[in-house]
Amino acid sequence: MYLGTKANVNSDPQVLAQLGVAGVGHGLAAVEKPFAEWSPAVIEQLHEHYGKYGVRLEMLWLPLRGRPAFIGNLDKPANDNYAGAIWLGPSDERERALDGICDCIRMAGQGGIRSMNYNISVQGHMRTEPTTGRGGATVATFQYEKLDQSKGDYEGGVADDDALWERVVPVAEEYRVQLACHPQDPGIGLGKTYRGVGRPLGMAEGFKKLIDLYDSPYNGLNFCQGCMGEALENPAEDIFDVIRYFGERKKIFNVHFRNIKGRLNDFVEVFPDEGDIDMIEALRVYRDVGYEYMIMPDHVPGLSGRAPREVGFAYGYGYIHAALQAIQAA
Repeated sequence: MYLGTKANVNSDPQVLAQLGVAGVGHGLAAVEKPFAEWSPAVIEQLHEHYGKYGVRLEMLWLPLRGRPAFIGNLDKPANDNYAGAIWLGPSDERERALDGICDCIRMAGQGGIRSMNYNISVQGHMRTEPTTGRGGATVATFQYEKLDQSKGDYEGGVADDDALWERVVPVAEEYRVQLACHPQDPGIGLGKTYRGVGRPLGMAEGFKKLIDLYDSPYNGLNFCQGCMGEALENPAEDIFDVIRYFGERKKIFNVHFRNIKGRLNDFVEVFPDEGDIDMIEALRVYRDVGYEYMIMPDHVPGLSGRAPREVGFAYGYGYIHAALQAIQAA
């Protein structure tokens, strides 16, 4: 295991190297080109961008974002940087998007990318009003009962997921690219919906079904520990068994290493050292199941002062470094 981060084209590779970051996952579609304009040359440029200071480009984010597939609802145009029509009902646009995703995987494999992260989320990253945490930091908050329950069912319709994996996983196998599914954030419970749409892949049980239905060494998880904790009634005790389940099956391809206070449908995101989960013990479990890839900070609280995001992530890098040293010394 080693320190990684999610980055974009504006990330200074020299600073990342100075802070001890060994690997990066890059959100190409978010910052550079529409997914239809990806090319092997773009991927090679990214390798050079990070590699000149010894930072490895390991992962790309497929253009399937964790926010609504369409900006607003269907009365506004899709974001060309994303293949969001994949999550909606059958259409020519959806077929073109599926073809484009397969092309992206082929280019990634040819370009030496180990893994590709993606989200399955029509409704996106759901939170309620933020609250205040340690020292006045702004912390993301979710309380299911505070969601606007007056809205009707989601207007777009939801696609049959089978078509996605049946089309995409064989391409990933051929080009040896791990497909790392990020949880729907947050899970709200099995059988529970919001606006008529369930979020089963926000729950550990949903992922167990996914890896059983599409049994491939290239079908696994971008294991967001925060999301998995949010989906448990008692994350402080139960998160370790969840890590073991997927880790022992070699289905964890990346880790977002963050902490929460709370439980299913009622939680806040906090600094890694103050949450309910024992983060040092979590790292020991990743080690014991043979996890061998990046440990990334994620979703840092909103700080005061200059460069709040950069400072927050630098804090995360230092915390992960120290935690890794602690378990290696034990």
